[in-house]
Amino acid sequence: MNLPAPRATLDVAAADGAAIRVRLHGEARATRLFVSHGNGFASDGYFACWGRFLRDFEIAVFDMRNHGHNKLGDAAGHDYAHMVGDIDTVHRAVSDEFGAKPSAGLFHSMSAQSALIAAIEIGWRFDALVAFDPPNLPPDGPAREAMLDYLHRLTRWAGDRPVTFTNPSGLANDYLGTRSGRAWAKGTQYLMARSVLRRDEGGGWRLCCPRALEASMYEQGITLDLWPHRSDFAGPVKLIGADPARDHPSPTALSNRALAEAGAFDYAAIPGTSHLLQLEAPQACAVAVREFLAAIGLR
Repeated sequence: MNLPAPRATLDVAAADGAAIRVRLHGEARATRLFVSHGNGFASDGYFACWGRFLRDFEIAVFDMRNHGHNKLGDAAGHDYAHMVGDIDTVHRAVSDEFGAKPSAGLFHSMSAQSALIAAIEIGWRFDALVAFDPPNLPPDGPAREAMLDYLHRLTRWAGDRPVTFTNPSGLANDYLGTRSGRAWAKGTQYLMARSVLRRDEGGGWRLCCPRALEASMYEQGITLDLWPHRSDFAGPVKLIGADPARDHPSPTALSNRALAEAGAFDYAAIPGTSHLLQLEAPQACAVAVREFLAAIGLR
């Protein structure tokens, strides 16, 4: 799987000085899609999904702070409050540099939560938002207990995961050793591994996002208190979740079904998927996005 070279890049400085590199792909005259990723991952690794929009959209791809292409910054700023601001900063910077135009945000997990909070607390910037499986904690019920256990388990796992690898193939094999990773689109395991690792001084490869920072975001999710209603947003929002009907569904699938019902969201679940749905079923995810954008007249 070959990642195309960006048409342009833009280095954005967040309010606290954190560096965020935006890569522009696709059609310059088309509607702009902003794309980012989940905790511990990187946007280039989602190419099997966002690459399906290259012919018909302009795509502004960026990694959340301390992930992917971005330089490692101050750990004190690695929290939801700063990432929420980063979403708004990136949108404004890209609009200023390349021109304002109709746009939609396509965000997964941690970045989806950040974008939802930004839309509520800072203001409605996009013409539409697509939130892929945000790992929100329900206020009560069985889905809450499942999510609590899930977030605690991820916190422990991230805190103990390997930090260095001889080469990206080692991490790709780790992905292949998981139930979800085996279902990822062909080539995505290596592409993701290459996207979340950078060479270290010893000649090996090291995680771009240190495991302590990754673990901290799972832990913060437990107290995030994000359970919005559709009426909280000034524009159209689509919630696309993992499959709650599959055998042993992801707790996030149950959470997003509950959120859609309680919050009256436009909602779709992608059959057979877990939390990493864009990696497992990129075509189905892309179709769901296109149908939503077409329905609201944003093409």
